[in-house]
Amino acid sequence: MDDPLRLENQVCFALVTAARNIVSVYRPVLEPLGLTHPQYLVMLALWERAPRSLGALAVELAMEPATLSPLVKRLEAQGRVRRARRVDDERVLDIDLTDEGRALRDRALAVPAQIMARVGVDERALEALRDGLAPFAKGIDPAP
Repeated sequence: MDDPLRLENQVCFALVTAARNIVSVYRPVLEPLGLTHPQYLVMLALWERAPRSLGALAVELAMEPATLSPLVKRLEAQGRVRRARRVDDERVLDIDLTDEGRALRDRALAVPAQIMARVGVDERALEALRDGLAPFAKGIDPAP
């Protein structure tokens, strides 16, 4: 590394730029499904396991419940999820898929291939990238 303070040498800059760019790559792919990128992430988590509480979903998606709640409300308005208070504990809000939400998964199966084609990488390269980012994706103590 010739100059450790050059902008192009900063991992933080590369990650922020890549995150912004990848969301713009997903936008036209998700648009026909009627999903934004954050809504897609919610649906991915629910397709893995539903129902689950808003709090558990927020933890899995690394989002604040206050940020997640409006996304879930919009998905409910679209008929893709339903929100319900738990009978045994009304403080807990469960999020479940509707039949329409479950059916959307079939259409979403084409998303990964479309993203790989748009970016020009194959599954192996994406797996290597994902695995390389793993240390940055989990909680890092800012003051070791």
